Amino acid sequence: MKPLPYLSGYPPELQGQAGALLEAGELGPLLASRYPGRHDIRSNRDLHDYVQELKARHLRTAPPLGKVLYDDRLQVVENALGLHTTVTRTHGRRVHKRRELRVAGLFREVAPEFLRMIVVHELAHTKHADHSRDFYRLCTHMEPEYHRLELDLRLLLTVQDHGG
Repeated sequence: MKPLPYLSGYPPELQGQAGALLEAGELGPLLASRYPGRHDIRSNRDLHDYVQELKARHLRTAPPLGKVLYDDRLQVVENALGLHTTVTRTHGRRVHKRRELRVAGLFREVAPEFLRMIVVHELAHTKHADHSRDFYRLCTHMEPEYHRLELDLRLLLTVQDHGG
């Protein structure tokens, strides 16, 4: 069986269960039945509005976001599932910081729960740079099912990686 890179941080028992379901051809249909819908947020403008609405609801005091977009160049394994950056520009003596949030292009065609999970993850990085306990506490505040969605998304990526 091929290695399961998206599940490398999970216990061996869980990896074994996922591998068995994958080999039996049951993992893809299971996830499809659990997440049957697809979201309608296709354009960068719609994504920007969606992210701003979540930010306004949960992170009113966080710094503003300058740019929000789908990025087809993001490589899922190397750069995770999204990217948050701060672009600094100097104009004379003044320094301008602009925060950007990029979501991997593959999220155009997923269930709305997965898009929400990745946006929540990247928004939490505006408050906490690392994956600390406070970071995950904020993620679960914004999306109570965050950990289950993260695992299911990793399972979905595993299915896609294995041709499902």
